[in-house]
Amino acid sequence: MTYLTIKWVHIISATFMFGTGFGTAFYMFFVNRSHNVQAIAVVTRWVARADWWFTTPSVIVQPLSGFWMMHLAGYPLHSPWIIWSLALYTLAGACWLPVVWLQLRMRDMAQIAARQGTELPARFWRFEKIWTVLGFPAFGGLLVVYWLMVNKPM
Repeated sequence: MTYLTIKWVHIISATFMFGTGFGTAFYMFFVNRSHNVQAIAVVTRWVARADWWFTTPSVIVQPLSGFWMMHLAGYPLHSPWIIWSLALYTLAGACWLPVVWLQLRMRDMAQIAARQGTELPARFWRFEKIWTVLGFPAFGGLLVVYWLMVNKPM
């Protein structure tokens, strides 16, 4: 594959990763504020699926295509912008993994509450607070990674 083909895959993958992550976070954040158990059950089910179908493959493709481009372009691994990119990508991943776990638990709680016609348990709302807090460093870190990839400072 040529460098430009790999770069195209890398950019499309980054778009899917960030776009799906931001879009699903937006809908889940706001549906949770509605306190509509039926709506929350539907949205959390689709958020979990979107993470599996789009975000997870992109999370895998990003470093593979990134390392491949670094190799083809001759960028040394010890370049400061690459070190910072990898560190921030790792930070985002360290936030994303518990977010996925929380989303799956929240989805299950919402499904049960919707079937039984009950309110969401207090545990759902504790998980929701953690889920929200973890989103800020994950998205912020990725924004800086994108800036570093485009500008390649240092």
